Amino acid sequence: MITHVPDVTFKTRVRDESIGGDNPFKWYDLTTDELFANKKVVVFSLPGAFTPTCSTSHLPRYEALYDEFKALGVDEIVCISVNDAFVMYQWGLKQNRENVFLLPDGNGEFTRKMGMLVDKSNLGFGMRSWRYSMYVDNKVIKKVFKEPGFDDNCPTDPFEVSDADTMLEYLKSNVL
Repeated sequence: MITHVPDVTFKTRVRDESIGGDNPFKWYDLTTDELFANKKVVVFSLPGAFTPTCSTSHLPRYEALYDEFKALGVDEIVCISVNDAFVMYQWGLKQNRENVFLLPDGNGEFTRKMGMLVDKSNLGFGMRSWRYSMYVDNKVIKKVFKEPGFDDNCPTDPFEVSDADTMLEYLKSNVL
């Protein structure tokens, strides 16, 4: 298991009002240093935006508990998915996301370097992220909750330990 978040540059889109017009967005390269250096970050990764468990449980619960995470000293909550920036943006709008940062890993580079890239071709998804969560302190991975079945090439999508409540309880018991 790796001990530090991998160095990756994410291709993201950010709003830039100076552009104006119907599409006030521009491409922005976001590095893992910008995301994780000198910060306490909770990350959760999921197979795909707009998928049932991700949309009904995983993201909404992290969003609902955001203030509790912040009260424990967490600087940011990041949701990573092997989706492009356009999909992640639209999913955020559909989910009424306000606090969790949705991070597109369009090429799956971060996910691959984390050792969490899996083949979900059986579902028509292609290469995706295995579902997991982790607590990162200044780029050092302190705790990972990886869903069972990864090592067995599980054809389903378990959701037992990467949830917001499990991470919150871990932080309450081990970080404060």
